Amino acid sequence: MKVGKQSRRDAKVLFAACCVGGLLDEAKIRQAVAAVIAQKPRGYVGTLTHLQRLVKLDLDRRSARVENAVETTPAQREAVQTALAAKYGPGMNVTFAVNPALIGGLKIKAGSDIYDGSVAGRLAALNDTL
Repeated sequence: MKVGKQSRRDAKVLFAACCVGGLLDEAKIRQAVAAVIAQKPRGYVGTLTHLQRLVKLDLDRRSARVENAVETTPAQREAVQTALAAKYGPGMNVTFAVNPALIGGLKIKAGSDIYDGSVAGRLAALNDTL
């Protein structure tokens, strides 16, 4: 479904109104969606579709997955969370996982950015250059 310009503008305004201190407020989003559904203004389906897309993009941008070859220590977790918060801002949802295939090092996927500092990644890069 194609979303019109006005619907995109309305969704951006709703999205901005639901942000508190740069972070998305789930309760405000629910209230905004309920209000739009109750009023049913012209093009409201397109507005809600685009609002859903904006919320999904924001959630993806604020989430990170950190993979390590061994279990991450609490000090390492704190250091990674601090570094991600400094780069991407507060409110990052960081999950940690163990992936023995990495051999060593870390692989971080934060939003659409991927940082591969693993031994397996370096070996693959070396293999590609040779």
